[in-house]
Amino acid sequence: MAELEAVVGHYVTVEVDGRSHRIYFEEAGTGTPLICLHTAGADARQWRHLLADKEITDSYRVIAFDLPWHGRSLPPDNWWTIEYRLTVEEYAAITLALVDALDLDRPIVIGCSVGGVATLELAWHHADRLRGAIALEAASKIEGRFLDWSIRPDIDGSEFAASWTYGLMAPQGPEESRREVWWIYAGGGPGVYRGDTWAWSEGFDLRGHEHEVDTRKCPLQILAGEYDYVCTPNAALETASLIEGAVGTKMIGLGHFPMSENYSRFRPYLLDALSAIETG
Repeated sequence: MAELEAVVGHYVTVEVDGRSHRIYFEEAGTGTPLICLHTAGADARQWRHLLADKEITDSYRVIAFDLPWHGRSLPPDNWWTIEYRLTVEEYAAITLALVDALDLDRPIVIGCSVGGVATLELAWHHADRLRGAIALEAASKIEGRFLDWSIRPDIDGSEFAASWTYGLMAPQGPEESRREVWWIYAGGGPGVYRGDTWAWSEGFDLRGHEHEVDTRKCPLQILAGEYDYVCTPNAALETASLIEGAVGTKMIGLGHFPMSENYSRFRPYLLDALSAIETG
């Protein structure tokens, strides 16, 4: 019999703002809870390398979930009657609902892109619920990504989103890994990428409020890939400089999807960020 991976999947139902959501999540390991938030238009498969990293799962209970409308989490009832637009507050609320459903004690949250700004939102408004936060490819304000191209009837929206995001990755990454990112994006539901970028480009704005993030309660690491031209390293590091106690790091040879485009290169930055949270 072939050896089975240690990663296991579950469904759990949570309620947010009076609406029930059946959420799919995968987990591996034991120890400090580490919750992983995926990017716009994608799902928890982006975190598969972290879930399989035994050195990390020996110390952390790694949990990666699919937002409603994404991956193996179906849309809520009567989804066809509404226009899908995610808010950062909703992403944070679903994350905290999962924390409650799994009875987790002050987890560390790591999120990328829209998951990264949701991580900033959590550190900003829910610091007392967290042990620490790692925001990847996130800044106080990111503009210009919410567009209607992906829902035009004369465009293949899935291939459009996959190819548009492919260009955000660093060329040093293994081709197989970068194509995996493309494939995950190509499987997104109609309008989902557009709806997620609403939260990222239109809904979240930390400008002028950076001083309200309390890193004494929730240590914050902000990591940015040098090839990310949407959330540039300069924007991310500037945000870190405006949050007292936050640490900003530019990741060399990485782009917008560090945990999946080139995990081996991302891994040392991740280990440093986790160590800083645990010791700080």
